Amino acid sequence: MTPLEVIAVACAVAGSAVFAVGALGLVRLRDFYARLHGISISAALGTALLLLGLLLWFPSPANALKIGLALLVQLATAAVGGNALARAGYLDRTPVTADTRRDDLAAADPERHGSGD
Repeated sequence: MTPLEVIAVACAVAGSAVFAVGALGLVRLRDFYARLHGISISAALGTALLLLGLLLWFPSPANALKIGLALLVQLATAAVGGNALARAGYLDRTPVTADTRRDDLAAADPERHGSGD
């Protein structure tokens, strides 16, 4: 194997490990928001590492363009999707753990927290 192929395999293995840690976080973390945060971060980093490994394994300008566009779309949509899911959970009053100390959105929505629901 060439050094480039070794780095490609290392990136693919690292990306897979990041996905595995994200899956473990999905099972182990306590509430919806922590799970969502863990899986969103691992999806973005894992995908980036896997696509980098793929590019290093099959280097060409055409593949660089395709993989670059795929990474751009994935990173943009993952951030928007994670934010939309968190907002939907918040608006649906998804409970948080007792360890949660702050609610930064409470000041922005006094009706939700000030009316004694």
